[in-house]
Amino acid sequence: MKNLCMVVALAVLVVAPLSLFADEDGAAIYKTKCSVCHGEKGEGKPAIKMPPAKGTTMTVEKIVAYLTKGETGKTIHAKPINGVNEEQAKASAEYVLSLE
Repeated sequence: MKNLCMVVALAVLVVAPLSLFADEDGAAIYKTKCSVCHGEKGEGKPAIKMPPAKGTTMTVEKIVAYLTKGETGKTIHAKPINGVNEEQAKASAEYVLSLE
């Protein structure tokens, strides 16, 4: 019994930290990285000339490239978004495309 408890405790100690590194979902990423400029619901912010994210015609692939590589000639998005990897960019892109 003592060995079983030790095995279970060890398993918990190994598995629990892994969940701390799980990627955020697209909505959470959008909220922390995008909503400041593009609005909580993707509506944009005309007062500061920020376009809506909602209703974009960009594909998931285009959004991922835009967020992870940047686009020459843009002001805000000329460089990659700091702290966003491809998986997170994809989750965020899928979230944006789901906005209604």
